[in-house]
Amino acid sequence: MSSEKKIRILLIENDIDFVYLIRKTIEQTDDLTFCTYAENGYAGLELARKLRPDIVLTDLNLTGNNLDGIEVSRQIRLSTNAKVLLLTSFEDPSIVISASKKSFACGYIFKSQCQNLCGIIRESATGITVQERFIQELILKDLSSAERSVFDMMLGRNVDILSSEKTIANQKTSVFKKLGIKNQQELQHIFQPHMQG
Repeated sequence: MSSEKKIRILLIENDIDFVYLIRKTIEQTDDLTFCTYAENGYAGLELARKLRPDIVLTDLNLTGNNLDGIEVSRQIRLSTNAKVLLLTSFEDPSIVISASKKSFACGYIFKSQCQNLCGIIRESATGITVQERFIQELILKDLSSAERSVFDMMLGRNVDILSSEKTIANQKTSVFKKLGIKNQQELQHIFQPHMQG
């Protein structure tokens, strides 16, 4: 990312006081731009596809008859190049880590620690953070060693696979099912830009 290019941020949050706080925090910086916000998942997904922000901050606990924070984050990751950071007031790390895995988020921020928000946004937008690597490895931990080899093969990495074509096809299906994605294109979209061999 060019040093002159501002990092563009979309917020999906239904607490208007928190929207105000986030907006003011971002507007006090020179290198971040607050694009806009959405109060629900459907509007957030539409804005993410239209505006193509660099970072989407999504409230994990979106309420109402709508897309929840996990599902909207997941759909944003599958249909745009934006990285997603989950905002949460949940204090239980197991809930937050599970949500990060399911949504393919690159990280999470506890709402009680928003003083670190701008730094986390910068790190996430300009590279692969330790938190993102951790989440990616947790996602892949569910794969067997044979499935992990097939996963690497689908990303174009040089791996020696001695299995038959039928076995490889079955392992691909298993990888898609375990990761909750439909095909190799989605797999490459989610993992290729962010993982290094």
